[in-house]
Amino acid sequence: MYKRMLVPLEGSKLAESAITYAADFAGRLDLDVVLLHVCRPILREYAPMRRMYIEHAAEVTGQKIKHVQEKLGGGKEVKAVEIRGELVIGYPAEEILRYADENKADIILMTTHGYSGLLRWAMGSVADKVLRASRVPVFLARVDSTEEITDTRWLPRIIIVPLDGSELAEAVLPHVETLARQRGAELEEIVLLKVCEYPFVAVEYPEDDGTRYINWAIEQCKNVSKEYLTRVKKRLEDTGLKISIEVLMGNTADEIIDYTKQNPCNLIVMSTHGRSGVGRWVFGSVANKILHGVSNPVFLVRAG
Repeated sequence: MYKRMLVPLEGSKLAESAITYAADFAGRLDLDVVLLHVCRPILREYAPMRRMYIEHAAEVTGQKIKHVQEKLGGGKEVKAVEIRGELVIGYPAEEILRYADENKADIILMTTHGYSGLLRWAMGSVADKVLRASRVPVFLARVDSTEEITDTRWLPRIIIVPLDGSELAEAVLPHVETLARQRGAELEEIVLLKVCEYPFVAVEYPEDDGTRYINWAIEQCKNVSKEYLTRVKKRLEDTGLKISIEVLMGNTADEIIDYTKQNPCNLIVMSTHGRSGVGRWVFGSVANKILHGVSNPVFLVRAG
C-alpha cells in the first residue's frame, strides 16, 4: 500500500500544477505528501524566502486534499493525512533521490511541461537521473499551460498497462494491484495491452509465399499475445475489477499513443524496462515517443 508521496517543486507556475495533481492523487489514495524544494548552493541566500514558498504550498495542498476527500467521502469523516513542505540545499536530482530513500517515499510525482517540457523533465538532467535511479515509481503528469487544473481533469477510472511479454515489464503488476485496491470502487477497468509488430520478410521471398508467411506470422503473434494476456489477466482477477485485453498490430509506440487517444484512458502504467531494458522503454524510442505523444499521466515503475 502506498503511504507517502514526494512532490518536487522548482518554483515555476507550471511546476506548481503538480500541487493539483498531487492533491487529487493523494486525496483519492489518502497519502501523506511531502513537497520538496531544492535550493542550489549558489542560491543559498534565498533559502529563507524559498522556505516560506514551500510551506505555503503545503498549506494550499492540504486544503485541496481535504476538498478531494470530502467530495469523495460524501459527508463521511475523512482520514487525516500529513502534508508538509521541506527545503534542502543541494542539487535537484541527487537531493530528490536522497530524500525519497531516506524518508521512505512510495511515489515521486513530477509534472512535465508539454513537448518541450518533456524534453526538459523526462530527458533532461533532473528527471533523467530521477527516472534512471529512483527505487520507487515516478508519476509524470503533463501540463501544457498555466491554467488552473480542476480535480476532475484526471479521474483514473481506467488504467492502461502496456506489456511486452517480459518479466521485467510485468514488474508493474503489483503496482497495478495496489492502485486498484487503494482506489477501490472508484476504478472501473484495467486494460492489458500488447502490440505485435509486423514481421520482416526477406525480399527474395516469392510474393505469394511472402504474403502467406506474413498472414501466418500475424495470426501467430495475435494468438500467442492473447494467450499471454489472458494468463496475466487471471493474476489480477482477485482485484474485483473488470479486466480486458487488447492486442494491436503495428509500431509499438504509435499504437499505444493512438489507443490512448481513441479510448477513455486516464492513466498509463508501464515499466522502465522492456525487452531490451531501459534503453528500449524509457530512454529509447518506445517510451520516448509515448511520453511525447500522450497527454495522459504516466506511472513509471523501475524494474530490475
